[in-house]
This record gives sequence, structure tokens and C-alpha cells, in this order.
Amino acid sequence: MSATTPPSPLPPVFSSHCSKTLDKFHNSTFILSRSFKRNKDFSIRCEFESNQRWTVGCVSATDPIHIILKPPSIPMSAAAALGPAGKHSKRVCLFYCDEMKDLAERIASQSDAIELRSITWRTFEDGFPNLFISNAHGIRGQHAAFLASFSSPGVIFEQLSVIYALPKLFVSSFTLVLPFFPTGTSERMEDEGDVATAFTLARILSNIPVPRGGPTSLVTFDIHALQERFYFGDNILPCFESGIPLLLNRLQQLPDSDNISIAFPDDGAWKRFHKQLQHFPMIVCAKVREGDQRIVRIKEGDPAGRHVVIVDDLVQSGGTLTECQKVLARHGAQKISAYVTHGIFPNRSWQRFNHDKGGSPESGMTYFWITDSCPRTVKEVKDRKPFEVLSLAAPIAAALQI
Repeated sequence: MSATTPPSPLPPVFSSHCSKTLDKFHNSTFILSRSFKRNKDFSIRCEFESNQRWTVGCVSATDPIHIILKPPSIPMSAAAALGPAGKHSKRVCLFYCDEMKDLAERIASQSDAIELRSITWRTFEDGFPNLFISNAHGIRGQHAAFLASFSSPGVIFEQLSVIYALPKLFVSSFTLVLPFFPTGTSERMEDEGDVATAFTLARILSNIPVPRGGPTSLVTFDIHALQERFYFGDNILPCFESGIPLLLNRLQQLPDSDNISIAFPDDGAWKRFHKQLQHFPMIVCAKVREGDQRIVRIKEGDPAGRHVVIVDDLVQSGGTLTECQKVLARHGAQKISAYVTHGIFPNRSWQRFNHDKGGSPESGMTYFWITDSCPRTVKEVKDRKPFEVLSLAAPIAAALQI
């Protein structure tokens, strides 16, 4: 700590007690001034290098000195820039693909610090993309983000073209939000000749041009295989989020929230999610072979009389969930619901899930929760029971502030 020499010696009691306390602030430079009367209270004004003023109050010089630091007042203009946690909100220009327009608008509604920006998505006559980023000069020095949906191979190329272009526009930082990492189920190489497309996509994303502020951040939710986090190179910083907090919040709102058990369709789902759901009774299912068939059985736990919620990261055809539902119902589950972060449902396979209109958990579900990570599915199941959509807007908005 460096400090200017006071105009006259401080009282001995002040010197011995106060100097020890001020040692805690050795990383700051102080300018000290004093005004006191003999045997009366006195005060010290401390001015930090950042020009923030702190008031230091001391009791009478005849008693042990206690210092009370009062933080500087925050101007209204500065207070408006602070987030809920007291941190400065980062202004973010959020671009998005057409599929993600609804989710992008919900994200922007979460924070005044997020501004939506548009991209013109066109094609040439030969079918190749003809793209235009509006007001490209206007995002220089800004924090930029892109909300992507790789729902099919046909839309990946045009979005990658934008993703590679944005960091080159002299942006301060770049964040790619890809709620669903689509090739996550294709990470295994079991036979010679198998192609691990999850690794291929991770390698493509790892080569996004580095913006001025450092590596690109990738925000994704409940990636299918946890080892895939090691597929990414050093030019990208993966931020792995989860939709489970949204489920927990919804479960707390249910009238039978005290009668809920969580079921996992296999050991993989248990390993992934059990720590986030450990305050619920748990049921673990497993597939076993009986002859040429693979049958789902309960490995541990008791569903009798409970509202059982099956939890997994994604669903495609829904065959495993259906078999799990049947075995839980046979063992006495009172109600059965399901949650998956990513409702893929190719070929409208969501149609196999019916609503339990009361007393028939073997043939219908009370609730089926999905997030809006797969926008096409959201449009198809909107207002169709048992489906409910839990939006990722709030956690994405929070991730953009990292």
C-alpha cells in the first residue's frame, strides 16, 4: 500500500490500530486526509485509484479503534447497467437462424442487454446460400452471439457460413449457442469403417475463427455422450448446460410434488442426471436379453403408488420410453410422466405418446416435458397433451452473460 504522508502525525492509538486494518487493502493506493479534534470522533477519507470514495468511520481516539467501511454510492446510470447479481451486464448482439426465431425472441425478452440482429437468408438459383449480415460495421467491438439449430444436414452449411463470418467482423467476443448437439448419438466406432460424426462436427466447430477477445464460447445443453466434451479443440470453449433445473422448477409446482419418484431408463441416464435429482426417490431400469428380445426391467427402486417421472437427455422413436412406461405401470405406478431435454421425434414419432386421462398409466402419460431445443418438434406438439414445453430462454440469456 502506498499512501501520501499525512499533514501531521496521527494519534498513537490511531496509528497502532488503524494501520493494521488498512493493511488488508494493500492492493490499492490511498490518498488519506484527516480531520479530528482531541478526544473527539474523527473521520478519514480514502480515495482509491478508481476514484471511488469510501467513508471510514472511527470511534474516539481514547478507545480501541473500529473502522467501518461504507461503499460509494452508485450513480443511477451505472446502477442500470448492473445485473441481478450486481455484475455489469454485457451487451450482446444476438443473431439467429430462421428456425430459432421464436426462441431468440424469448431470450431477448429476458434481458435488456440482449439485442436481436437480423440475417438475410437467401439462396442462389443453384441452391447454394446467398447470405447477408445486416449492419456488419455496427457490431464492431460488440459481443456477438449466434443461436443455431442443426436440425438437418441441409441447414448446417449455411449456418456454418455465418458462424465463420461473424468472428471476422472485429467483434469483441463470439458465442455460439447450439442447444442440441445433433450428432451426439453417433460417437461410437465399434467396427472398422464406422464414422464418428460427433467428432467431425466438434472438429468443424473447433476451427471457428478466433475473435479479438479470445476463443469462441459454445453453449449446448445435455450433450448425449459426456466424453464428447473432449472432442473440441483449444480454439473453442464449450459451456455444457443442463435443462434439469427447468424440470425441478416444474415439479415443485405440481400438486403431488411430495409423491414423485424419478426413473432412469438405463444406467447411462442415471450416471448423467442422478446428482441433480438426488433428493427424489429413484428407480433405475435396464434392458436385459431374453432370447432374441431385449426387455426393460426394473433394476432397483419401487414405483408402487408414486408419480414416476422418467428422465433422459433425448428421445427419438420413443421405444425405450414406452417399454419403461409399461414396466413401471405393471409395478404399480400411480402416474407416469416423462422429461427429455431434446424431443427429436423423427417421423412424428411423438404421436405414440397419449395423454393419461385418469387411471391408465400403462397407456398414457400425465405429462411429457421437452425443451424448445428442437423448434420443429415444438411447433408440432404445441397445445397437444401430454406435452409441455419448458423454454431454455432464461438459462441461455444467463449463459450469454458469462
